[in-house]
Amino acid sequence: MSVDSEFRKETGFSHLSAALRYSLGGAARLWKETAFRHEILGFVGLAAFYAVIRPELSVLVAAGVLFLVLVATEALNTAIEELVDRVSPEISQTGRYAKDLGSFAVFCLLAANGLVALYALIARLAA
Repeated sequence: MSVDSEFRKETGFSHLSAALRYSLGGAARLWKETAFRHEILGFVGLAAFYAVIRPELSVLVAAGVLFLVLVATEALNTAIEELVDRVSPEISQTGRYAKDLGSFAVFCLLAANGLVALYALIARLAA
């Protein structure tokens, strides 16, 4: 059997189906992360907050986009952690930096989500 036949690239609907399976597998892996589950709980809390203060549609769109970017960043952070743990199971400064930088990226998105919520509250109180 040739290498080409073993690793045949999917096309058409099969490609879309495979991509969906891979994405769902990533989501299932991400769900195992406590931080991600906390972020989901935070999103539910923010959704309730937004339901109470009823901000403008633009704020809701911004909040939704920022939350999706947060989820994507958390997924990339988890991927970095997985790779560092696989490639360098011993504790190293480089591995620590990689993990800390991924964590900082998530923190920045959490702060951005908080800023949008604060803006929504201030806008509602000012109205």
